[in-house]
Amino acid sequence: MISIVAAPTNLGLRPPQATSVPGGAKAPDALREAGLYRRLEAAGAEDDGVVIAGRYVDDVLPGSGRVRNQDALVDYTVRLAGRIGGIISRGRAPLVLGGDCSVLLGAGVALARAGRYGLVHVDGHTDFRHPGNSDQCASVAGEDLAAAVGLHLPEVSDIEGLRPYFLPQHVVHVGCRDDDEGTTEATQTLAAVIPARQVVSDPDGTLSLIRKALAAQDLEGYWLHVDVDVLDPAFMPAVDSPDPGGLNPQQLITLLGELAADAVGAAVCILDPDLDPDGSCAQLVADVTYEALSDLGAARTTVVDPELG
Repeated sequence: MISIVAAPTNLGLRPPQATSVPGGAKAPDALREAGLYRRLEAAGAEDDGVVIAGRYVDDVLPGSGRVRNQDALVDYTVRLAGRIGGIISRGRAPLVLGGDCSVLLGAGVALARAGRYGLVHVDGHTDFRHPGNSDQCASVAGEDLAAAVGLHLPEVSDIEGLRPYFLPQHVVHVGCRDDDEGTTEATQTLAAVIPARQVVSDPDGTLSLIRKALAAQDLEGYWLHVDVDVLDPAFMPAVDSPDPGGLNPQQLITLLGELAADAVGAAVCILDPDLDPDGSCAQLVADVTYEALSDLGAARTTVVDPELG
């Protein structure tokens, strides 16, 4: 059964403008208001509370050798990892409602503590920027996949000496646009990179490729990371980096629905309620999440060692 964790963090995002704070931390409350908690709880989920993030401070410049909110982000990652690990140790499936994409590090640390897990990274961008390919690193929400596979600064990619949280050959990225700057390197590094156009044109082939990549590995399971900017901005404009060429809601529901039952847990990220004044985007995310992920972890029966949390 699902345990819902609110992860209202904006620590990995750049400010939308000088002196302002990103709105992504409001997403879990917006999803609650849209009825997601009520619907999931009626189906047997439990509310496992909230992991509060530290204060957002736009305290670095790109290329400074640090990331924004670095100390607070690392602290948050460790605390979120503890919550995720505790849920898995009880035989339940964590559903993390972010917040920004840096919550992937919390899941990565939790799973790396326990064993060897795979990752299906569903995102409109590869999030593969890192110090080895860019001098503009600063915001982990656009660099989370690179950090999760050990390519970023050790302060964020080697927490507790666990680098990499996911081995690159155990990771599949799904949903980037054709002009994504990280596609070439990600394709050379990860098990598979499946752009959005391929998901749209060949959904069955996409699922087959994902399953083949994961089945070929000696894994204890896999995590689903979902950034809602994988949706086309015609449907989901309330994100910090909308790019045309994405999925429609039913395509995303179909994709995630085929993967959810076998996943150890999932995160849904990057909705910005500040860009959603009438709440329609929050309602869409709530609907997609419920329809796609309501049987999250249902096919898994193994309980992880209690030491995980």
